[in-house]
Amino acid sequence: MKTPCPSRIAVTAAAAALLALSCAAQAQSTLERVEITGTAIKRIEGETALPVQVITRGEIDKAGVTTAAELIARISASANNLTDGGSVAYGGFRDQMGFNAANLRGLGVSSTLVLLNGRRVANFASPGDAAGVDLNSIPAAAIQRVEILLDGASSLYGSDAIGGVINFITRKDFSGIEINALAGSTTEGHGAAKRSATVAGGFGDFGRDGFNVFGVLDVQKTSSLNASKRQFIKDLDIPGRLPDLLSSASFPGNIRLSNYQRDTLIGEGYSSNGSTVIDSKTVNPAAAAGCNPPASLYLPDGIGGADGCTFDYMRDIELYPKSKKSSIFGRGIFNLGGGHQAFAEVSLARARTLYTGTPNRVDADMDVSRVPAFAGSALNSLDADDEERIITVRTRLSEAGLRTSELVSTTQRVVAGMTGLVSGWDYEWALNHSTSKVSDRDFQGYLNEQMILDGFANGTLNAFGPSSAAGLALYEKSQIRGEVRHATGNMDSLDFKASKALTKLAGGDLAVAIGGEYRREKQNYHQSDALKQDLILGETTQGPDSDFGKSRKVGAVFGELSAPITKQLELSAALRYEHYQVSGGAASPKLGLKYVPMPELLLRASIGRGFRAPSLSDLYRPVTEGNSATLVDPVCLAADPTNTPTDCSDIWVTRNFSNAKLKPEKSRQFSLGIVFEPRRGVSLNADYWNIEKTNLISTLGVDVILGNLAKYGSLVHRDEDDAIEAVDLFKENRGKQRISGLDLGVNLSGLKTDFGQFGLRINGTLTLKSQQQTGDGDPFVSNLGVFINDGVVQRWRHTVSLDWETGPVSMTLSNSYLQGYNDQHIIGKPDRKVSAYSLWNMSAGWEASKSTTLRVGVQNMLNKAPPFSQQAWFFLSGYDPSYTDSRGRYIYASLKYAFR
Repeated sequence: MKTPCPSRIAVTAAAAALLALSCAAQAQSTLERVEITGTAIKRIEGETALPVQVITRGEIDKAGVTTAAELIARISASANNLTDGGSVAYGGFRDQMGFNAANLRGLGVSSTLVLLNGRRVANFASPGDAAGVDLNSIPAAAIQRVEILLDGASSLYGSDAIGGVINFITRKDFSGIEINALAGSTTEGHGAAKRSATVAGGFGDFGRDGFNVFGVLDVQKTSSLNASKRQFIKDLDIPGRLPDLLSSASFPGNIRLSNYQRDTLIGEGYSSNGSTVIDSKTVNPAAAAGCNPPASLYLPDGIGGADGCTFDYMRDIELYPKSKKSSIFGRGIFNLGGGHQAFAEVSLARARTLYTGTPNRVDADMDVSRVPAFAGSALNSLDADDEERIITVRTRLSEAGLRTSELVSTTQRVVAGMTGLVSGWDYEWALNHSTSKVSDRDFQGYLNEQMILDGFANGTLNAFGPSSAAGLALYEKSQIRGEVRHATGNMDSLDFKASKALTKLAGGDLAVAIGGEYRREKQNYHQSDALKQDLILGETTQGPDSDFGKSRKVGAVFGELSAPITKQLELSAALRYEHYQVSGGAASPKLGLKYVPMPELLLRASIGRGFRAPSLSDLYRPVTEGNSATLVDPVCLAADPTNTPTDCSDIWVTRNFSNAKLKPEKSRQFSLGIVFEPRRGVSLNADYWNIEKTNLISTLGVDVILGNLAKYGSLVHRDEDDAIEAVDLFKENRGKQRISGLDLGVNLSGLKTDFGQFGLRINGTLTLKSQQQTGDGDPFVSNLGVFINDGVVQRWRHTVSLDWETGPVSMTLSNSYLQGYNDQHIIGKPDRKVSAYSLWNMSAGWEASKSTTLRVGVQNMLNKAPPFSQQAWFFLSGYDPSYTDSRGRYIYASLKYAFR
């Protein structure tokens, strides 16, 4: 069967790229079979029953992005990705800082499979709730194209492919030299400035010489961006609009009173704000003087209350981290003769990210005699051993410097294998060794906790004003520097697959593919002795038995069948069985249908099952302590009619438990699609998709627990004053998740006019349903257009790109749009809407010669600021950093020189 050149059906940009290969092959009277993400059968035609989006190297260059994470953020089908901005937002209190990850459909990072040249990469080594590939490990400069399979693919790739597959495909046969340099910076404040350089070189023509070897080296540096340099932070007016989401650890320090101490001071008519007698348990003698602006403010509605001070950490916090990312990728292919080829890939990637947060904080106990404001109080007359003499002061340790830590993530990957043809079977096998290493180091502001507590207790440190020279010396002496955590993840695998045309059917070849994989995964985690002993203020320990090393074996076999019943109708089927040591196995079947009733129209459908095995962290990680978002305790709110949400808000300690008895998640999904090409260069597509996950591996959110204390109250531990001490978070299989929607696409190409040639690409995702149960039998809760727990799934997201070129000059205007949504519900606050977020970008290129190309561009050219949000999940307040760009307008220029 020959493929028309060009075909009248262009399913997506993927089909266009594949058809181009077919046409080139026909010119040589040889049809080359190519691989498509989502099928193991090599095909001549690119159209399949599965929806595949393709991002080409040219589109990547036009967008001015240099990392895989920046690229994935532009996919309309992705939501709530893990980004550098989000990592900063965790403020050092949560796991997996430095982890950049993709999240298709908003189903979770752990349900999106990321591949490099069709094979797995070791997951990010640091243990945590998300299990997936760190996008920093992808050698973005070596990428030729990205294929996004927007359909579950467990039947072929196994676990983690419920939400879809993102396959980064590198150059395969490159010769010559290519040099690319890029420089960019924000126009406001000049933070987040980037410098990158790429050198690619290759030699050997596979067709002529029987081999090709090439390599790519990429180095890029990005500077930090501070909130003080961005006007939108000031415009958000966080102290005025979200005073309860700031911090009660101020300087001078806030005094936290017991019931007895508060009642005694009220009886004495004590006033800390200079106007009213205190009525709360948080007081600050500096309140009467306005606290200590601009960092510590007197905000009666703030978390410090009317009698205390509130620390505005958003005034001078890092919004974007300083980083240095580098990667090396090499690939070689060698003709062994007889229709066999050997290939090898080597990939090394290193990301060094420097995180700078707020100064450390502490709740320090001291005798009442060390509190000048209480010198005349009856509290000072209590017996020396009376516990009510002990005053707790929550203070910010500004004199110790900003908390600064370095996260170094290193990924190594070596693949070696063979491809060829034996007795009509296209075969391929490979050995894959991949390693992820993560090192977390403290540089400044992390202190020996006991030394600090003793310093306040004996008066060496001052919680209410500048410390003496002895106090400053103690701060320096108590600094703990060096590596505090180290994690390593290893993956070793052997995979094979083979495909063959068995017989002729009316529509073409009946083709079959078989394959299998054997994989060994291992994770090791180590804490420093200081962290094990819980000595470090500002770090949460996992205890003396925190180190763990676990491994497991995974085995899988699969088969696939493609049956073109007629020239119009093709059926496909696939089945994979995969078994995880300890967690058990699962079979993942899939059926697909492609129907072409007329040359201009293609209909497609698929139905299948998938699964996700629990990660090693889910199964074995020791109990960990963390911190919740700033949330309201409803028990506190109900205890006193005068209490406000501010009075009852805090960051609560969480204890996180793994579960060695977890079973895999299961999924059922189907899709229906249509592709219409009324004429050459005009293609429209629409795909409906529906996914249901059961047996979810999840923990209840703290907001869910506090919102339903009648059911989950046993998970909340309280002290004798009914104040929350800790909240337990258990990982369990619980509940279901349902999500469905429409993917819409328009592709216009080669539209020639008197003013040049135009092209238009539109990709949009309309999510119709996104809901989840918090437990078996619980009602479904929707996060569609609503911020729930840790994020939101916007109802409508799209990307639009308009291209124009004439001669050596080209321009691209693009837009990314995310619909507005209902903000996170905060107890005691009115509900509100978050505005839509729309960014316009433009770039222009000039091909000065066949070897030299200059490109300039501007991202967010209208300097759109993130919309205001009262979300309480991220440490950064006032907006959602998971999908917005805090950099503002960003301009860049790049120069590429290629010699072939």
